[in-house]
Amino acid sequence: MNTKIESNPLLERLPKHLKQFIKAQDYSDYTPINQAVWRYVMRKNVNYLSKVAHSSYLEGLKKTGIEVDNIPSMYGMNRILSEIGWAAVAVDGFIPPNAFMEFQAYNVLVIASDIRQLEHIEYTPAPDIIHEGAGHAPIIANPEYAEYLRRFGEIGCKAISSSKDYEMYEAIRLLSILKEAEGTPQSEIEAAEKAVEDLQNNMGELSEMAQIRNLHWWTVEYGLIGTLENPKIYGAGLLSSIGESAWCMTDNVKKIPYGFSAVNQSFDITKVQPQLYVTPDFAYLSLILEEFADTMALRTGGLSGIKKLIHSRALGTIELSTGLQVSGVFTNVIEHEGKPIYFQTTGKSALSYREKELVGHGTSTHPEGFGSPIGKLKGINLAIEDMSPRDLKAYGVYEGQTASLEFEGNIKVVGEIITGKRNLHGEIILICFKNCTVTHGDTVLFQPEWGNYDMAVGKKLVSAFSGPADVNSFDLISHVPSSKTIKAKHSAERDDLEVLYQTVRSIRESNDTVTSLEPIFEKLQNNHPNDWLLSVELIELLHTRNETNLMQQVILHLENLKKQRPELEKLISNGLELIFENEKTTH
Repeated sequence: MNTKIESNPLLERLPKHLKQFIKAQDYSDYTPINQAVWRYVMRKNVNYLSKVAHSSYLEGLKKTGIEVDNIPSMYGMNRILSEIGWAAVAVDGFIPPNAFMEFQAYNVLVIASDIRQLEHIEYTPAPDIIHEGAGHAPIIANPEYAEYLRRFGEIGCKAISSSKDYEMYEAIRLLSILKEAEGTPQSEIEAAEKAVEDLQNNMGELSEMAQIRNLHWWTVEYGLIGTLENPKIYGAGLLSSIGESAWCMTDNVKKIPYGFSAVNQSFDITKVQPQLYVTPDFAYLSLILEEFADTMALRTGGLSGIKKLIHSRALGTIELSTGLQVSGVFTNVIEHEGKPIYFQTTGKSALSYREKELVGHGTSTHPEGFGSPIGKLKGINLAIEDMSPRDLKAYGVYEGQTASLEFEGNIKVVGEIITGKRNLHGEIILICFKNCTVTHGDTVLFQPEWGNYDMAVGKKLVSAFSGPADVNSFDLISHVPSSKTIKAKHSAERDDLEVLYQTVRSIRESNDTVTSLEPIFEKLQNNHPNDWLLSVELIELLHTRNETNLMQQVILHLENLKKQRPELEKLISNGLELIFENEKTTH
């Protein structure tokens, strides 16, 4: 199978800082056991979900080219997804929430290309190709839902995080890896669980990112659609979990009408959900999303917006009423009568207009930070941006002149004006001074020895959001997760079992009705008595061949396994039901 990444024009449009998360899907990494796990889950899911999933699910499986018998290749998925305006990329487990959502904004589905171990066939807390490929991909074939997903990404990647959100991301990533890896000592899992629990209990006021992740969880991951009495599944977490998709349809799980309150409903990624939200239709999802976006600093700006950025301690952007955008790590704001009158960044900063860096105002010009007053001049109703050239001259804002500008809140800028920059509407957005002193009362904010002073112009702070205005202004290729996903261990016993799985797979795929299955079953019983899935696959072949004697022996072996390992009872029964279900309906 082809492991090429570039197989969809949409991927060419991705910025470099997103491409750093993409890894090639090496299809040869998938073992015969992996393929059997995919096939078991998909056969069970398609059979069951045809009754309880939203109608888009089965249609989407066809449209996205996802097969029941084979783990999908990214190359094939991309070829087919491009027809509905989407693409897919492979990544290593969880990636940071901002990046995940930004991919969605580019119509790109992020797929963790690993697959769950046989031991976690019903549910895994780690993202895997069953969850992403069989859960997310089919529903995006619905245009209304696909637009919701894209718009969610667009808004979500601008949500401001708190410094604790990133700690939570790392803690959840580590816990999911340890739970999915085979042979992890219970003490390590318990320590990782406690770290997540401690963080969950001490997050403080929920950040925008925490709130929008709640919305994502209760819609994209665990959403139901329709009526409270007869809901259908559309959330990928439910579509990809053979255990939870059935459990969620019982009265054990409380069904709540979806609404704005979901932003404050937190979740535990490691447990089944005690309640789920039901949306009447996909359009309603977009309505709630826009309602939430109206509360974000992205749209409200102001003092609270810049305070969220300071609290995040991460790269962010403010936009002023002139359209000038300042990107950096915000560290201070001076306020007056509930409004910001001066802001300050520390470290590399850049100025932009309409998401494009202003020439000469990148991080090399502002390596130590950027500070500027905001608001109107004291005692003057007309803001600088609203002044005509004649007004500007009258107030001494004129090239070559020494200006003394006093802003509301006692911020003073005194210096010789060198030049100014205007936006497309002719409004001044930036004024450059030399020999400039900036003060707030007795506090000196800028002095002439520091060089020229660039003053941002804007009467209001209209927007604040996560990340830079122009992604090319900063080197964002920096993310190295603290934990890597752990691959299945190789052993002689495991390799021998893989050979048996491959033999059965080859017999089934070639419609071989001659090769005896008895030696395979003997080896399985003698060398791998605890394995159950291959026995189910053998029964499927024996049933087709009508070899009842051997089939009864294999069934007896599975019955004994159920007694020895009661946790397997449901999995084995589900597998046998799929084989014998058709018989029940005909008798």
